[in-house]
Amino acid sequence: MSILNRLLAAGLNLTARKDAKKQAPELTDGTFTYAPPTENRTFFAGFGTMPVLPDDIDKKKYYIAGYSDHNPARGVIDPQYVSALWLDDGSGGWLFISADVVGLLSKDVNRLKDGLSDFCRLTGCGGITVMATHNHAGIDTMGIWGPLPLTGRDEKFMSLLFRQAKAAAMAAYEDRREGKLYYGTAEVPDMQEDIRTPEVYSKTLTRFRFVPDDGAPETWFLNFASHSESLQGCNHLVSADFPAYLREQIRIRTGARTFYTVGAIGGMISMDIGDEDLLRREHRLLESTRGIGRKLGDYACGIENDRPLSARISAVVQPFYVKVENPLLSMAAVAGIMQADRYFLPEPAVLTQMTYMELDDVPMLFLPGELFPELVFGGALAAEDSATGKGPECNPPPLSETAGAEELLVFGLADDELGYILPPNDFYLNPDKPYLDKGIDCHGRRHYEETNSTGPETARTVSDTFIAVMDLVKKTKSDYQGGK
Repeated sequence: MSILNRLLAAGLNLTARKDAKKQAPELTDGTFTYAPPTENRTFFAGFGTMPVLPDDIDKKKYYIAGYSDHNPARGVIDPQYVSALWLDDGSGGWLFISADVVGLLSKDVNRLKDGLSDFCRLTGCGGITVMATHNHAGIDTMGIWGPLPLTGRDEKFMSLLFRQAKAAAMAAYEDRREGKLYYGTAEVPDMQEDIRTPEVYSKTLTRFRFVPDDGAPETWFLNFASHSESLQGCNHLVSADFPAYLREQIRIRTGARTFYTVGAIGGMISMDIGDEDLLRREHRLLESTRGIGRKLGDYACGIENDRPLSARISAVVQPFYVKVENPLLSMAAVAGIMQADRYFLPEPAVLTQMTYMELDDVPMLFLPGELFPELVFGGALAAEDSATGKGPECNPPPLSETAGAEELLVFGLADDELGYILPPNDFYLNPDKPYLDKGIDCHGRRHYEETNSTGPETARTVSDTFIAVMDLVKKTKSDYQGGK
């Protein structure tokens, strides 16, 4: 059952509520701060991490964010953490934050960033990117997994998360030191599954490895495409899921600190669990989850194609609006279940952003939501196989094509959580209950992800915004070359 159906079943009545219409501010184009090529190899980096575990977890109800509503936490397997990475090319630093949570909406991200305004003034920070590991065993940060029609988002927990994020940021800045940054990858052929056709996803584990000149522990910045949901819906205990054991394995084997992020995970990319039904019946999913994290950690430790990067960070942050056609999101926002600002263009919309960055020559795109991988790499369904009878030609161009980089590195759930972002040619709604219940198309395929999306135009909006960003990037580089 969709979340909206659960809201209606819970007797949610919005007729008496007022939804104040906010005037949508006019957007301006971002600026690409271009760092030209250099032979300098010296980066400055620092790492900080803090637990995010309420001191009254055994006394108060906190709700697990995943699968079903009203699943109070009954204990703790391992703490959730929020980690911070400071990275500086010598001319200015960037702060990355990653939290073991299901996702953070832009309103909460902006609140977190506002709380770091003193930090930015102190450090001269050039930008902040906030990400989530999409952890389905953590405490609800979005509101939709509580005792509906009430929110599951707890203000005490959110305040704790923000405080610990700020503490991690300060720790990362204070930990900064000179060193070299290396970039490497490993193919992971046997750990993921794609439960919705077409089977398209990145099997590449990417690693930025910072090696301090003073011999201090290394810091690893990892990106991998998978939902963090290996404990599954039968779980009632707080955990960071498999990333906890990934980080632990790397620390045991190398002493390195790990900053973990997810890639394009829509569609739906998760870790493959062998004998899943048996493990569930025997209550051994925790054992399996630990094994998954350790195995992925072993892949990270086995990367052998490291290459050094020149110390330069180029970036542009571009805000944009996304039309919200899904009444689920609108109703949840109006009811206060989700903390989100709605604007009207005149149709309902949310304000979000993307960040394009280059670390030396490595292209990186930070996107708000769970993007279907075929929107990055191509490979969308043919007309005869799609739900709409339309082929890939009605989809926007793959983002890697727009970037002119087959190995475009995508980071999901960055600075916002828009839900699933789907290819238009396979976007299918239940004809009788659009967005209310999953649709079953003419091929017998279920279309659950559409019920947790903003709508069919989101992919095109993301693509159009990125095309404009890349035009800006190319122009800025051309102007630099012409002005030399």
